[in-house]
Amino acid sequence: MAKNLLIVESPAKAKTIEGYLGKDFTVKSSYGHIRDLIKSEDAIDIAHNFEQKYEVPADKKQVVSDLKKLAKEADMVWLASDEDREGEAISWHLFETLGLKDATTKRIVFHEITKPAIMKAIENPRKIDYNLVNAQQARRVLDRLVGFELSPVLWKKVKPSLSAGRVQSVAVRLIVDREREVNKFTSEAAFKIVAIFGKGKEAFKAELSERWAKQDDAEKFLQDCINADFDVKSLDTRPAKRSPAAPFTTSTLQQEASRKLGFSVSRTMTVAQKLYESGHITYMRTDSVNLSDTALNAAADEITSAYGDKYYQHRKYKTKSAGAQEAHEAIRPTYFNHHTIDGDNSEKRLYELIWKRAIASQMSEAQFEKTTAKISISTRKEELVANGEVMKFDGFLKVYLESNDDEEETDTLTDSEDTILPPLTKGQRLALQEMTATERFSRPPARYTEASLVKKLEELGIGRPSTYAPTISTIQNRGYVVKEEREGKQRAYRVLTLKGGNIVKEAKTENTGAEKNKLFPTDIGAVVNDFLVSHFEGIVDFNFTASVEKQFDDIAQGLTEWTKMIRTFYDPFHENVESTIKTADKATGERDLGLHPISGKKVSVRIGRYGPFVQVGDNATEEEPEKPLYASLRNGQSIETISIEDALELFKLPKKVGIFEDKEMTVAIGKFGPYIRHNSVFVSLPKGIDPLDVTEEGAIDLILEKRKKDAEKLIKAFDEDPTVKILNGRWGPYIEFGKQNVKIPKDKEPLDLTFDECKALAAADEKAPKKGGKKFAKKKK
Repeated sequence: MAKNLLIVESPAKAKTIEGYLGKDFTVKSSYGHIRDLIKSEDAIDIAHNFEQKYEVPADKKQVVSDLKKLAKEADMVWLASDEDREGEAISWHLFETLGLKDATTKRIVFHEITKPAIMKAIENPRKIDYNLVNAQQARRVLDRLVGFELSPVLWKKVKPSLSAGRVQSVAVRLIVDREREVNKFTSEAAFKIVAIFGKGKEAFKAELSERWAKQDDAEKFLQDCINADFDVKSLDTRPAKRSPAAPFTTSTLQQEASRKLGFSVSRTMTVAQKLYESGHITYMRTDSVNLSDTALNAAADEITSAYGDKYYQHRKYKTKSAGAQEAHEAIRPTYFNHHTIDGDNSEKRLYELIWKRAIASQMSEAQFEKTTAKISISTRKEELVANGEVMKFDGFLKVYLESNDDEEETDTLTDSEDTILPPLTKGQRLALQEMTATERFSRPPARYTEASLVKKLEELGIGRPSTYAPTISTIQNRGYVVKEEREGKQRAYRVLTLKGGNIVKEAKTENTGAEKNKLFPTDIGAVVNDFLVSHFEGIVDFNFTASVEKQFDDIAQGLTEWTKMIRTFYDPFHENVESTIKTADKATGERDLGLHPISGKKVSVRIGRYGPFVQVGDNATEEEPEKPLYASLRNGQSIETISIEDALELFKLPKKVGIFEDKEMTVAIGKFGPYIRHNSVFVSLPKGIDPLDVTEEGAIDLILEKRKKDAEKLIKAFDEDPTVKILNGRWGPYIEFGKQNVKIPKDKEPLDLTFDECKALAAADEKAPKKGGKKFAKKKK
């Protein structure tokens, strides 16, 4: 047995580190947290200073047993969990659970997994920092208390099985508030004037800064320009510079990976974790933009050798975040001379993004020459303006250009060569080729993407690097928010074109309001949000939530005693919970839509036990025993925006569309969308087909099409058991053994497999350890 036992959080990290340390070290993984608060309500003893009761979960008992045995045999135990508060808490849990002693335990931290970093950490051990542990404990206890006390309130006052969280509820509020801003927004139209002067390569655009609200005014402007002279009134040419962005923090990495790579926030963190554990990048949970002197020197060497001295510019970035935690580095490559890495496609792409951003941060400014030409109109007092920009030196743009939420990824500074103006002189007469007045519409505030939500949370001081990804995952998993695409609607707009002395008027259409991967609140999310805003303002108040984060930071620095902070929060919160249970009305989000045009009965919409629904008529009473009619809302419909016309359409389904093979065909909408039911078989309707438009012929075509696909999918069936089949799947042939899907080994021919062989493969698959099982679960951040 080696004299030293070093414990890290993940097996991948253990494997990497073991290669750096000699035979005197055994490196093992704790697989994240090894214990957690017990699940019952007495996990936290509120009366006795919030003492906690912990337990080792069943899937960690063997891990703990193995580590205890190794710890007893070692002369020294090194706790090497991550360097943030969560990592410090894991070290403390290991210390307590394994029964370690101060004299034979050392705590080490590092923010990159390289041999020099590991050896330096070994040379500079410390003790467990209990201020950091207390900060993590405070967050864990506070969030457990909020969850355990709020959830029963929601069960009684809104709907069973709901839950609430401190930071998650604020995130939902942001999304609900933004959705209501969008729904209330009234778009205003105005005509934008664009002129094209010159021909061929000499052609360029100029715009009018004013916009005309009325078509008559826009048309009058074009009329006045028919015989007008256009002269260059002034030319202003000046140098301009652009500086690179700082290296990545957790937040900016999540935002940029979303924009450039299309990664979700959780996917970004999963891939970054792999890169870190493989020794490719520094620690990925940080709000610092600082780079170490070693990193700065390595970047300087790489830039000068790859691009030349003129591309290098030394920079020190300062962290602006008011709540910045421990002094970490920014996210950067561990070795700047590694431009690429071995790994899967996601790992390569994210690494390249991190490398480019870090390298660019130490490169020279990009230099431009900007030209502004003002063009006079002899018949009008307004002026047209043309802007041009010519790059004189690319600097950091040789490597990297930051994206923003309103643009697609681009690798060049300009959208096209149109931004370069031809040679112009003051007083020059210009030839007008064409002028257009195009009707444009004001836009509502943009709905949040995962990345822009992270940015907003960071701006408000809510959450920390370790909480963004789990917060966004949680609000979606709870069904309060959905991330989805939504089709836009066709909108008419008008274009007036002046060309050759004539004005041509056209009516055109465009698609507007289409959304891609945006966050929308669900009806239940909106109702829960409104209930919390009404009865628990502090929980969803942005400033209050940010102040709680600041108090956690104070605890981490030893400035505040954590139990006092919890007591100050908990006592009034608990009183509020008790009062709300007694006095609050049940929340359903009910909205009256009007009266049924035929029966005259009230039409309303609200949240029920199984989701949002429309009701026609009042609930049955002795005087009015007739039961009301009910219909569930479709995907994309909301109780806040649905019209009475759309609501009444819901009662047209299920709809009988005809008979096929002596069996009735019915169109309806289920949990997974619209479908046709025929002879106990369900056929999903293709996207874009309205269930109300389905005809008898169309339904038969879809049923026959499904049968054909099913027949092509079936490779072999077995008389011994009809639930066992060999099928063609998306990733190749597989065995469907009842509810179990079994992979077919590469050396087996699917068509030749017997029933007994399928049975044996299914049994072997059942016994095989599953990837991502509980034993290998990552720690929760």
